Amino acid sequence: MGRDKNYRGYRSFQYLEEGIDYPTFELAHEVDRVPPYRLPLSDAEEERAERIAREQILVSLHDHLGRFPEPISETPAYIREGRQATAYEGLSHCHWDCIFENFMDGICQIHSKRGWKWTEVLHDLGMRLCDLAHQDFVTLCLRVDDITRAHEEGRVALVASIEGAAPIENELDRIEIFYGFGVRAMGITYSESNGLGSGLKEEKDGGLTAFGQRVVERMNKVGMLIDCSHCGDQTTLDVIEASEKPIALTHIGARALWNTNRMAPDDVLKACGEKGGVIGIEAAPHTTITKGHPRHNLEAYMEHFEYIKDLVGIDHVGFGPDTLYGDHVGLHNTYKSSLSIKAATHQDDERVDYVEGVENPTEASENIVRWLVKHDYSDEDTAKVVGGNALRLLKEVWE
Repeated sequence: MGRDKNYRGYRSFQYLEEGIDYPTFELAHEVDRVPPYRLPLSDAEEERAERIAREQILVSLHDHLGRFPEPISETPAYIREGRQATAYEGLSHCHWDCIFENFMDGICQIHSKRGWKWTEVLHDLGMRLCDLAHQDFVTLCLRVDDITRAHEEGRVALVASIEGAAPIENELDRIEIFYGFGVRAMGITYSESNGLGSGLKEEKDGGLTAFGQRVVERMNKVGMLIDCSHCGDQTTLDVIEASEKPIALTHIGARALWNTNRMAPDDVLKACGEKGGVIGIEAAPHTTITKGHPRHNLEAYMEHFEYIKDLVGIDHVGFGPDTLYGDHVGLHNTYKSSLSIKAATHQDDERVDYVEGVENPTEASENIVRWLVKHDYSDEDTAKVVGGNALRLLKEVWE
């Protein structure tokens, strides 16, 4: 439904008294935090972009919908309170009908120094879902029909996703517990190795472990999407081979265009596509850069999209911008260790304060559609990459 979202003005935790029931933090603006950027279009292109946004189901395979403090330096104190607000107003302006939400992920340090503890992740998940339960604009997505319904009703379907499997420790049944809490996607590793396999920051990739194989099997049985965006190359290849169902690389780019471990090599991208998987293109600051576009912006981002599309085929690519509402670069600087930033960066990249054109989920959803229209992608191909491929994948995995 494009911008015609059915939003009634709800603000996070308004069922409580701010300053009494929980501490007050000044949060970043959800709209126009930085100078807005809209890819220029002709009148005819503008009309077509609006029609596509209205008619097609748009799915983001990876984003973060929580609001962050302004200034960003207050984030550690904010996180320790274990109560992150959701950017409902910002989402009311976006085109996405469905967004894979990854919560605090590597900065989930509510009561520990390193995060990813089972109790912390459940705290974060439960607090956010409690907030969601007090409004009806953003709805928890448990099945594919929920996405279709959100599109028809002008709402946003939120898919609960856990970016790395460290919280399950060595307990297989925690996969089902997560599923019971509404989680429908989970990463195998988050950059650092765990009991399942090797993360992308490791110099030596030992591949998928015996326990990791059992996790893959259990996720297949339960119907939970497997994500390998932060895994080592061999671990990802092993997961693709071990899984009976296609997997996703929800937020990644092409290493052939920018040589960092955060990007995937061609053989990994091809293996994912050949098994029926979908690759979402990443836009977090200083990731999907190219030699032609060393300054990270919309054009650099879409160059990775086109490269991967040509490599694996139009049926296996989509978008997972990995954006948020707040100072993303400042957040990376604050949590360099937790987010494995050093392993994902390149010494030759040109530093930016934000990624022009894909600064947050709202701006990304608009400019992706506008770029596809500007570059004359057909309605059929556009429908596939903005959401159709993701829907096909979810039907295979969830149902």
